[in-house]
Amino acid sequence: MSEWKKVKLGDILQVKKGEYITKKEAHDGIYPVILGGKEPAYYIDKYNHTGKAIVISRSGASAGYVSFWNEPLFVTDGFLIEPKDTLTYEFLYYALKSKQSLLHNAQKGAAIPHVTPSLIGDIDFFLPSADTQHRIATILSRYDSLIENYQKQIKLLEEAAQRLYKEWFVDLHFPGHENTKIVDGVPEGWEKKKVNSIIELQSGFAFQSSSFDESGAYKIVTIKNVKDGAFDCDNVSRISAIPKKMPKHCALTDGDILLSLTGNVGRICIVNGKDYLLNQRVAKLKTDFKAFTYCLFRSREMFIEVNNLANGVAQQNVSPIRIGEMKILLPNKEVLHKFESITSKSIVGIISFQSQIRLLTEARDRLLPKLMSGEIEI
Repeated sequence: MSEWKKVKLGDILQVKKGEYITKKEAHDGIYPVILGGKEPAYYIDKYNHTGKAIVISRSGASAGYVSFWNEPLFVTDGFLIEPKDTLTYEFLYYALKSKQSLLHNAQKGAAIPHVTPSLIGDIDFFLPSADTQHRIATILSRYDSLIENYQKQIKLLEEAAQRLYKEWFVDLHFPGHENTKIVDGVPEGWEKKKVNSIIELQSGFAFQSSSFDESGAYKIVTIKNVKDGAFDCDNVSRISAIPKKMPKHCALTDGDILLSLTGNVGRICIVNGKDYLLNQRVAKLKTDFKAFTYCLFRSREMFIEVNNLANGVAQQNVSPIRIGEMKILLPNKEVLHKFESITSKSIVGIISFQSQIRLLTEARDRLLPKLMSGEIEI
């Protein structure tokens, strides 16, 4: 540690504010809009930064979250962080990641939590030599490279499953379609049935915040954990004991499919991990046809229909009962089973890669503070 020197983060980085964007400009495009957090809020047709970028979320529940990007993007409700002198983007990113909890817990502001440039700059940090910086960044980036590779594999599996779903159930080019009669616009043997005829939407439990315990073994899954095709297992409240009145289906297991019912309604993800409990305003989709169900709710058409059902002025809400009453076109059992046998392999692959990502993330996050404090010599 003799080569490490104590500095302020403000000595080794500079902070630039994101650019305000109006609702008129927030139309579809190819460039991600970064508000902070793990994923883009939406996409537009312009960018305000290209190349490597470190972003710290400025306000809201994700205030203080540090993310790294290497593509053209538009930063709005966040801070662009740039290294000073010879510091690399990679090392600075990991340095800030090691202070992420401190940034989040030191948020200023009562109504809406937020961080400021001065708050970021005033944090103490022990800076190692350039050689040690390089070694630390190299070790940690190996984890992130593997994580990125698995994310790409998940994307490919998702795309393959959605292509097949669209081909069979939207374009109606299913096996044997050439010899199937179309009656009133529907293939013979197919029927329009209610969603609840093959999918049961099971509601979550209303946990009491007074029972939350940061050291608890059980993790409560809320709407913020249901991302667009991804399960966020990090930002969870905890409890020590399962309430006696909680329904058994609220104890989640690997492979469970979840649907958000409030706020960003219609988002769907697959649970990965153990000891998760289902909170209210999130539904578990119970079905014998998991691959079909996942692809159905991941489809653009179903997402739009679910959102059309949503109501509420301040915040959108959708009832699981109303979703269950929706009519969908269901194929005959032969086609449905064939699709399930093919696509379930993709779903299994997605779950497997998600598990690898979770394990790598946990290993990296355990290693990060030890490397940044000099506890582990390299």
